[in-house]
Amino acid sequence: MALGFFSSAGAQDQVSSPDAKRLSTAVFAGGCFWCVEADFDKVDGVVSTISGYTGGTVANPTYKQVSHEKTGHYEAVKVTYDPDKVSYDALVDYYFHHIDPTDATGQFCDKGESYRSAVFVADADQREVAEAEVDMINASGVLGTPVVTQILDASTFWPAEDYHQDYYKKNPLKYRYYRTACGRDARVKKVWAEDSAGH
Repeated sequence: MALGFFSSAGAQDQVSSPDAKRLSTAVFAGGCFWCVEADFDKVDGVVSTISGYTGGTVANPTYKQVSHEKTGHYEAVKVTYDPDKVSYDALVDYYFHHIDPTDATGQFCDKGESYRSAVFVADADQREVAEAEVDMINASGVLGTPVVTQILDASTFWPAEDYHQDYYKKNPLKYRYYRTACGRDARVKKVWAEDSAGH
């Protein structure tokens, strides 16, 4: 796993590749980063995902620090994608429809500051897209209560420990049990039950 930081270039990030194709990045926090990573890996156009920590005050934080101390960090996922295949707008829409944006205390069975939901925006364009999505969801009334997911300025993204990367692939049985026991998919289905957008 290449360790790197989320740059402020945002949607215009240049990511090196053999064919020099322009790739872009986005950062989302939606509770357990194992689950967020697994969800985004299913999206056509997503090239890679990295679980990590962002939004806090401690440099190079550990999972133990983020989970048990007041570091301010969120569990988050850095998504690298091909903008010719999937847009940032589509990723933001996908993200919201795979979390519970009405829970300010965390996500599903995971509660606490590190499990809160947030979109970390790198520039004005990303902020405009994210805020427009929130406005659209709220205007639709589909959730029955306002979105509490925050739209925050991006800060340094710290990759998590190796054992967290691709956890759902390395530990499929444990992962499936955790996801089911945590009620993630059942809750998402219930929260978005009245959504008419076909997600």
